Amino acid sequence: MKKAFLIPALLLAVSAATAQTKNPVSSALRDILPGRQKNTIAAIEAMPADKFSYKPTPDQMTFGHLVAHMIGANNTLCSKAGSVPAPKVEEAKESDGKDKLVAALKASFDFCADTLAKMDDSKLSETTEVFPGHQASRAWASMVLASSWADHYAEAAMYLRLNGVLPPTAKK
Repeated sequence: MKKAFLIPALLLAVSAATAQTKNPVSSALRDILPGRQKNTIAAIEAMPADKFSYKPTPDQMTFGHLVAHMIGANNTLCSKAGSVPAPKVEEAKESDGKDKLVAALKASFDFCADTLAKMDDSKLSETTEVFPGHQASRAWASMVLASSWADHYAEAAMYLRLNGVLPPTAKK
C-alpha cells in the first residue's frame, strides 16, 4: 500500500471502530490522546530552555506562558469532561524553569490519561462550570479539550519554527 493511502485508511479504521462503540466521545478522546501527548511533550522538550521567555510579538504570550496554559487547560478540561476533581497541584507559572514546566505538562497529560481511561459518555449532557462564570455541558468540555490539544501543539510548533527548531511532526 502506498504511504499516501495508509493514513486515510488508518483514520477510517479508527473512525469505524469509534463509531461502533458504546461511548463514542470518550473513546475518541482516548484514541486521540496518545498522539497529542507524545507530540506536544516532544515539542516542549525541543525548545531550548533559554527560549522559554521568547514571544513572537509584544502582544503574544511567552513560550513558558503557553506551556503553563497547556498544563492548566489539561487539568481543567480533563476534570470537567471526565467528571472528576482536578488534581491539587501547584499552579504552573511561565517563570518556572523548563524542567519544572515539562514535568508538570507530563503530569497533566498523565492525569488526562487516567481520567479518560475511566470516562464514559453517560455524563456528557450534565452541565458544569467549565471556567469561572461559564456553564457548559461535559460534551462541550470534551470538544474543547480535543481542539485545545491541536491548537496548543500548533502554537508550540510555530514558536519552534520561529526559533529555527523543527517541530516533532515535521521530522521524518
